[in-house]
Amino acid sequence: MHVAVNTRFLLPGAHLEGIGRFTYETLARLVAQHPEVTFHFLFDRAFDKRYLFGPNVVPHVLAPPARHPFLYVAWFEGAVALWLARHRPAAFLSPDGFTTLNTRVPRVTVIHDLAFEHFPLDVGLLQRKYYHFFSPRFARASERLVAVSEATKADIVQTYGTAPAKISVAYNAPAELFRPQPAAAQHEIRRRFSQAQPYFLFVGALQPRKNLGHLLRAFDQFKTTGGAAVAEAQLLIVGRKAWKAGPILDAYEQMQHKAAVHFTGRVADAELAGLYAAARATVYVPYFEGFGIPIVEAQASGCPVLTSNVSSMPEVAGEGGALLVDPNQSESIAAGLTRLWHDAALRQQLVAQGQENLLRFSWARSAEVLWEAILAATNQGRKQ
Repeated sequence: MHVAVNTRFLLPGAHLEGIGRFTYETLARLVAQHPEVTFHFLFDRAFDKRYLFGPNVVPHVLAPPARHPFLYVAWFEGAVALWLARHRPAAFLSPDGFTTLNTRVPRVTVIHDLAFEHFPLDVGLLQRKYYHFFSPRFARASERLVAVSEATKADIVQTYGTAPAKISVAYNAPAELFRPQPAAAQHEIRRRFSQAQPYFLFVGALQPRKNLGHLLRAFDQFKTTGGAAVAEAQLLIVGRKAWKAGPILDAYEQMQHKAAVHFTGRVADAELAGLYAAARATVYVPYFEGFGIPIVEAQASGCPVLTSNVSSMPEVAGEGGALLVDPNQSESIAAGLTRLWHDAALRQQLVAQGQENLLRFSWARSAEVLWEAILAATNQGRKQ
C-alpha cells in the first residue's frame, strides 16, 4: 500500500509550532506502526533527513515552495495533483487543513480550526480569500476529515454542514520533554529569564487570536491593584512575532508596568520545557482555538494553567484542570492572575488535576486515528 502525505510543514532546521508539531509527532508514529506501508512524503522545499522516519518513507520535493495563496494553488492544484495522477497512491493525507481538489485519489484532511471563518479580519486579504474559497470545498472533497478537538469537529459540522460521521478526532499531546523539573533547574531558569523573580508564562506566536492585548492589560491591572504583594511578579511572553502584531506592541507600550514584561522570542525546546516547569502559572487566553497545545504542555510540566472559557480550551484543559476566565474581559483575566498568585492550594489542585487530564492525550492514539481515517477513505474510494 502506498500513501502520499503533505509534509510541507516539516520545515528544515525550524522550531515546529502547532501544525508542524502535529505533523511530526503523528507521522513519526504512523510510519513506525505500519512498516508494511510505503509513505511518500511530499515536501515543498529541500528537507531535513531527520524527518524521514523509517526505511518505508520516500521523500519527494515538489516546486514551488507554497507559502503564499497564489503558490498554494500552484502547489496543491498543480504540482501535487500532477504527482498524484502519475503515481496513484491509495490515499493522500494532508495534516495542515489544505488538500487538492484536482484528484480522484481518496483524501484525508486534518482541520485544526476554522478561526478564519469566525474572525476573518485576523488574517490578510489574500489568505482570507483563499481560505473562504477553498476550505469548504476541501471539506466536501475529502473522503474523511480529522479534527483536533471535539470543539473543532462541532464547528466543522455547524459551519460547513459536514456529516459528523465523516469526522474523527485526533488530539494533540505534549512531547515527552515536558515534565516537572527539580528546584535547582527551576531557579536557574528564573535567573536567566526573569531576573530570578517568579513569573507568569505565555507561550504562542504574537498574532491577534492569541489575545495578548487583553493579557497585557490584565497583567497591568493585576500589578496595579496588587501593590507590594505582587511587586516581584513578571510576565514572560515566549514566541515569534507572527502577523498583525502591531496592536499587541501598542498595548505593551501603554503599560504602566511594562518593565515586568519580557519578550523572549522563540526558545529551544529544552528551554521551553524549563520555562513551563519554573513558572508560577501558564496563562493562555486566546479568544479562539482549535486545540491549545500550551495547555497540555504546561500540565505535563507540573505547571498550573489559566485559560479561556471558550471554544476548545475547556475541553482540552479537562474537568478542574485549569482556572477558566473570560478572554474578552481584562478584569476576568486579572482576577484569575490574582487568585493564582496568592492561592498555593489552588495551584497544587490544578497541577494534580492537570496530571490526571493528561491521560486523555497520546500521539500514538492520534496516529491510530489517522490510520483508521485512511482505511475508511480508501474503502469509500473503492466503492465510488
